[in-house]
Amino acid sequence: MTRTWDVATSGLPAPLAVVDLDAFEANADDLVRRAGGVPIRVASKSVRCRSLLTRVLGRPGFAGVMAYSVREACWLVGSGVDDVFVAYPSVDVPALAELGQDPWAARQVTLTIDSLEHVELLASLERPHGLRVAVDVDASLRLGRVHIGVRRSPVRTPAEATAVVQAALAAGLDVVGLMFYDAQIAGLPDTSPAVRLVKRRSAASLLERRAAVVAAVCELTDLRFVNGGGTGSVHLTVLDPVVTEVAAGSGLYGPTLFDGYDDFSPRPAAAFALAVTRRPGPGFATVSGGGYIASGPPGWNRLPSVFGRRDLSLVRREGAGEVQTPLRGSGAGDLRVGDRVWFRHAKAGELCERFDALHLVRGEELVETVPTYRGEGRNFG
Repeated sequence: MTRTWDVATSGLPAPLAVVDLDAFEANADDLVRRAGGVPIRVASKSVRCRSLLTRVLGRPGFAGVMAYSVREACWLVGSGVDDVFVAYPSVDVPALAELGQDPWAARQVTLTIDSLEHVELLASLERPHGLRVAVDVDASLRLGRVHIGVRRSPVRTPAEATAVVQAALAAGLDVVGLMFYDAQIAGLPDTSPAVRLVKRRSAASLLERRAAVVAAVCELTDLRFVNGGGTGSVHLTVLDPVVTEVAAGSGLYGPTLFDGYDDFSPRPAAAFALAVTRRPGPGFATVSGGGYIASGPPGWNRLPSVFGRRDLSLVRREGAGEVQTPLRGSGAGDLRVGDRVWFRHAKAGELCERFDALHLVRGEELVETVPTYRGEGRNFG
C-alpha cells in the first residue's frame, strides 16, 4: 500500500496524511456486516473530518453522528448533518444556552446526562425550544470490588437510572435515549485467554443489566434510541434485542490498537508520511516530527508504528519525538535525506489533530484533498 500512496502523493511535501478510500470503504462495509442490520451511529471523534463523515453517512447502514462537543454538534447540524448525539456531558454554558435558542439545532442534537447535577445545570438555562437528553449508563464489569472498564457514568442500576430520568422529566427535559459503552469489550484487543474470558463475562452481565435498565426507563418515557457498543464490540452488542443502534468510528480508519481482535481485522486506511532529515550513524535514520502519541494509559502501544517496512523500528531509548524521531534497523542504510517513511497512528481520529488536510487516495490516484477539523479552524477540545 505504501508504494501506491507514494505514487498518489508524489510532489506533496511531508509530513502528510492519507486515507485510502478502498480500505476505508471496505472497513465501512465490514462494520455494516457485523452490525447485522442495526444502524451504526458514526463516532466523530474517531474521524474528525467533515468530508469523510458526510461520505460514510451516505452509505447504507449508517445513521446519525456521535459527537464529543456541543459546539461541534451545532457546527455539524449547521452544515447539514442530522441527528447528532453528544455522548459526553457538557458544562459549556454559553454553547448549551445557544443550543436552547436555536429551534432547528434543539431538535437535532441530543445531550448526555448522568446525574442530578447535570439536570440542574440544564434546568437553569433559558431554553425556549427545549433540550433533548440521553442518560449514560455505566457498562463496566464489576467482580466484587474489582472494576473492569472505564470510569464514566455513576448511573448503573435501574433505580439510579430512573432517578435521573424522573428529575430530567420534571425539569422539562425530553429524555429520548440511553447509552451503554462497554470499553472493556469494544476497546480491548484479544491478547490472551484471560482477556477473552473477561469479555465473555462482561457481555453476559451487560445483556441482563441493560435489559433491566431499559425496561425501567421505558416505564417513564418513550425512548427513541438505546445506544451501545463500539468498533470492537459491534457484533456482540447487536445480539441484544433492546439495543436500537451501535456506535463505531475507529474501525473506519483501522489504527494499530485494532490489530489484535479475533472477530474482525480492519484494513489500515489512515497513515502519515514523515521525511528523512538526517542519518546520525550506521543503521539509523531520523525523520521530522512523529511524536503523535495516542491518549490512554501510557505505553509503547500508544506510539505510532512504522508501516510497510519490517526493517525499521523506533529507538527504544527515544521513542517518537516532538520534532524528530530516530529509527533504527537494516533498512536505514537504504534511506536518503528527503525519503519518506510511512507510519500508522495507534488511535483513529487523534491523528487529525496533527494535520490540516487528509489526502484521499484510491490506488495510485489522488482523488481529493479535504480539510480535517483542524484544517477548518475547529478545535473542540
